[in-house]
Amino acid sequence: MNDDIFDDLALEHAAKDKFGVVFEVESVIVRGVDVSRSARATVFLTKKRQLMCYIYGPARLTLGDVKKIVSRMGLKPEMLFPPKGRPQHFDNYGRDKFREVFPGRSHVSDDDIVYYRTLTPYNPALIQVAEVRDGVIYQADSDAQSGWRQSVKFAYRRIRTS
Repeated sequence: MNDDIFDDLALEHAAKDKFGVVFEVESVIVRGVDVSRSARATVFLTKKRQLMCYIYGPARLTLGDVKKIVSRMGLKPEMLFPPKGRPQHFDNYGRDKFREVFPGRSHVSDDDIVYYRTLTPYNPALIQVAEVRDGVIYQADSDAQSGWRQSVKFAYRRIRTS
């Protein structure tokens, strides 16, 4: 029980330090489930009833990896929070990588960097979830035929207001 409280406080502290997002954890839906061979995820509700997913671990994850993990967990992302103080982090990294590959191009559009944004290192990752597809959150399981198994049933859909 006390470990869970410390984990919740550490989660709040990490979100504030790494992403500049302030919230209070109301309840944890799943804590520390495997989402790859070396990455774990915690899915929780904030006091404002927002569903968040925090992915962490020693693995080198990119934005593309995180998007794929979130999708396979059965979650639909609403917002991926960039590192604190760098709101254009994903775009800037994508532009830099694009210029490495195509040094002669002077004008770089947003359409040009779509792929290169996915190469941005993104660990840990904080995602605001729009909905849980099919009402089930999945976790990685190497013994399962699909590589994923049901972790918990949880229905959530964010209704946007104004």
